[in-house]
Amino acid sequence: MRVLLLHAHPLPESFNGAIHAAALDGLRAGGHEVDDCDLYAEGFDPVLGAEERRGYHEIPANRAPVEAYVRRVERAEALVLTFPTWCFGPPAILKGFYDRVLLPGVSFRLEDGVAKPNLTNIRRIAGIVTYGRPRWVAMLVGDPPRASVTRYLRMLTGWRAKAEYHALYDMNRATAAQREAFLRRVRDRMARFG
Repeated sequence: MRVLLLHAHPLPESFNGAIHAAALDGLRAGGHEVDDCDLYAEGFDPVLGAEERRGYHEIPANRAPVEAYVRRVERAEALVLTFPTWCFGPPAILKGFYDRVLLPGVSFRLEDGVAKPNLTNIRRIAGIVTYGRPRWVAMLVGDPPRASVTRYLRMLTGWRAKAEYHALYDMNRATAAQREAFLRRVRDRMARFG
């Protein structure tokens, strides 16, 4: 399967960097063709500026500023996202990817003003996410990162894609053994992804 691996953490030496590496190793071990997109390393600009917003609905010209990323999304059969939860959401760079790349004509199409799903090429989605707080706190605020992976992205596929979500909650207090177990789980699950 062609997998677009979207990674959103600025520090390669971080635990999220280790998660990214484990996911990449697992996907490759599973025989998947992986397009490894490290948003920070690639210098992705998450800012949707005024001119870009003015042309947001102008299909196909709206793709021009992010054409290379659009092609990567359109080529993928699966999306795997690795990111930390900051302020109960994804890092701004990942949110900016959603804003700038998941455009009209790409992830959805407008029919009589109603958004219709357009990411029908995506069959599988996985989120691999860390949280600094316990799960009950994330649930108290609605766990927006989980919803973005398991609901929002699936909605863009017309609910056709299967989604899975792997979270390490309360990671600031996780022991080395718990972190290693999570990395093993990520590697193993990604090796069997599909």
